[in-house]
Amino acid sequence: MKAQSYKEVTILLVDDDDIDHMAVARAMNKLKLLNPLVRARDGLEALQMLREKRVCHPYVILLDLNMPRMNGLEFLEQLRHEETFTSSVVFVLTTSAADEDKVAAYRHHVAGYMVKHHIKDEFVSIFNMLGSYWQVVVLPSDGE
Repeated sequence: MKAQSYKEVTILLVDDDDIDHMAVARAMNKLKLLNPLVRARDGLEALQMLREKRVCHPYVILLDLNMPRMNGLEFLEQLRHEETFTSSVVFVLTTSAADEDKVAAYRHHVAGYMVKHHIKDEFVSIFNMLGSYWQVVVLPSDGE
């Protein structure tokens, strides 16, 4: 990416799996993405980080569904009920291929749903797509 056209977007990874976290960090490093990567291990921690403004705007959330304490669907429900976060851009990145999970996620207005076992070694492809996405799409900034 050209330096002058590069948009810094914070990535909030909400995932309790250390291996997935390392794979995301490796993919970002391989693509030389300069975006800050912030991690929460479950939905409760992610909400707390967002409420305390520990995640800089603009941001994109990569969300796993299967987590302890507060799973991804519970997180989405809470996120969409809080006025401050209703416009958050969320991509689900999960092992669940269950139709009911896909339907529930899209009912909460996710931007996309990706199944990890279909893309196990393709995190680089995901970040290529996301890099193009935030270069074209105008993301909400603080206060919007």
